[in-house]
Amino acid sequence: MFEKSTSGPAGSGQPTPEQSALERTAPDDAARSDRIAVSIRHLSKSFDGVEVLRDVDLEVREGDVVTILGSSGSGKSTLLRCINWLERPDSGSIHIGGQRIGVNDAGRPMPVRELAKVRARTGMVFQSFNLWPHLNVLHNVTEAPIHVLGKSKAEAEALARDLLEKVGMSPKADAYPSTLSGGQKQRVAIARALAMQPEVMLFDEPTSALDPELVGEVLAVIKDLSAEGYTMVIVTHEMAFARAVSDQVVFLEKGLIIEQADPETFFTHASTERVRQFLERNEG
Repeated sequence: MFEKSTSGPAGSGQPTPEQSALERTAPDDAARSDRIAVSIRHLSKSFDGVEVLRDVDLEVREGDVVTILGSSGSGKSTLLRCINWLERPDSGSIHIGGQRIGVNDAGRPMPVRELAKVRARTGMVFQSFNLWPHLNVLHNVTEAPIHVLGKSKAEAEALARDLLEKVGMSPKADAYPSTLSGGQKQRVAIARALAMQPEVMLFDEPTSALDPELVGEVLAVIKDLSAEGYTMVIVTHEMAFARAVSDQVVFLEKGLIIEQADPETFFTHASTERVRQFLERNEG
């Protein structure tokens, strides 16, 4: 169903004023390898005395797709939520595009406004869509660019219509969330996240709340984004999808990264017995 492009991503990074919000410029491999979109060092997090993340180190290059796999309760979603500070880690550091999030240079908690600016460099797509029920599809996508980015209504609507076209939802611009299928809601949620022009897209099990027949339409949109060079970190249980779109696959077990590799190595030559067991149970 899924096939990773052999031509490489279309590029990454923030568009210049001369480019549309949907364009990217392809960097060469040497330059790309030195640009780190997300850097996580010695990250730990506990809930009620239970250690959910333990000394996690992870780097995500610009333009790469990193998928995070693991059994339920392994810490996958917590790691994703820590990246944009929806969960505050107990220790460790996270940098987005070279800027630390949550803590300033003096080691103190960031002021709310400063934190919001850094957090805006990431776009989050949740399991449960989180659309505003009182706004139609178009206004769901334009609300944040107008009120957070300061775009004019005309600018925000032009961007929103482009993004809705990208995710196949332009015919539903005037519809309300209650009239949409789960797959349609998730595609709108992706457009809404993209409207903030983030440097990194974070997907937390984007298909887990969908009926099986709707999963493919959402995964196809994410696959298209990967081909365009968007930097993405994806928590998923879709093995074929992870194998097709990933540049790196990370496996979490009890809060530890126990395996990290390119998809070919991960899925055919896993080095740990635990990962081999997981794949045997979940592939197919």
